Amino acid sequence: MASSPTKIGFVGTGIMGLPMARNLLRAGFAVRAFNRTRSKAEPLAADGAVLVDSPAAAADGADAVISIVSDSPDVEAVYLGLGGVATAARLPPLAIDMSTISPAVSRRIGEVLGNKGCDFLDAPVSGGERGAIEATLSIMVGGSAEAFRRAVPILKAMGRTIVHCGPSGAGQVTKLCNQVVGAMNLLGVAEAITIARKADLDVDRMLEAVASGAARSWAVENLGPKMRDRDFAPGFMIDLQQKDLRLVLELARQIRASIPGTAVVNQLFAANQAAGEGTEGTQAIVKTIERLSAMHA
Repeated sequence: MASSPTKIGFVGTGIMGLPMARNLLRAGFAVRAFNRTRSKAEPLAADGAVLVDSPAAAADGADAVISIVSDSPDVEAVYLGLGGVATAARLPPLAIDMSTISPAVSRRIGEVLGNKGCDFLDAPVSGGERGAIEATLSIMVGGSAEAFRRAVPILKAMGRTIVHCGPSGAGQVTKLCNQVVGAMNLLGVAEAITIARKADLDVDRMLEAVASGAARSWAVENLGPKMRDRDFAPGFMIDLQQKDLRLVLELARQIRASIPGTAVVNQLFAANQAAGEGTEGTQAIVKTIERLSAMHA
């Protein structure tokens, strides 16, 4: 790291953003942080971050600005809204949005910032809260190869697998593919645990056996035990998963792709939401499967 640390503006310090910003600080970057609810950013001040009052203030004079917020309208507000990044007096040369949003929205924001001399990368992540804390996220990046090259040293402070997926929007499309695989895998784990319980099988032994064979997956190893233990605390909320699946289904309609499995998982999560479980972790899908199987917790 150079004697003058790279200055990062960071917008969005929620479940994922807080540990990601903290890892940037630990790597030696100077961080100015903004969150709409200021109290959620305050823990970063103790780690050395400077808290500011708008995305524009976070971005002003920075070497790069990073955002990770909930949905497409939120990202548009961060970059193009009142007090947004695009209004900064000294716009940074690089912007990296790590939210999961519409590829079309990413491209539109990229065009606006590009016309102002700021390269924009869509760089959504996978790995959940644990990956954010441990800086082991998978980061899927869309944008120019030159901007990607400049972003890699920053991204390495937050992730382990960093892939340039193609031009603007390609990172978002890749993340939507990731959500399809993850959602289908999650359903499989929930159904396996339900079968095990209804058949009076030892769930621990089933998970041990399955995790050692061809069905081994992140969901089996990380969310299977949570389903077993009735731990529904959110590493990733159902409401956010549903937002992602909505984006997947919208893209599928646009490109005329048939993805019936994703539509089924979307409806199963809708049953969780109808039961008031939208703020629980995605592993709570097992409760919907149990209800369909006439089981009780």
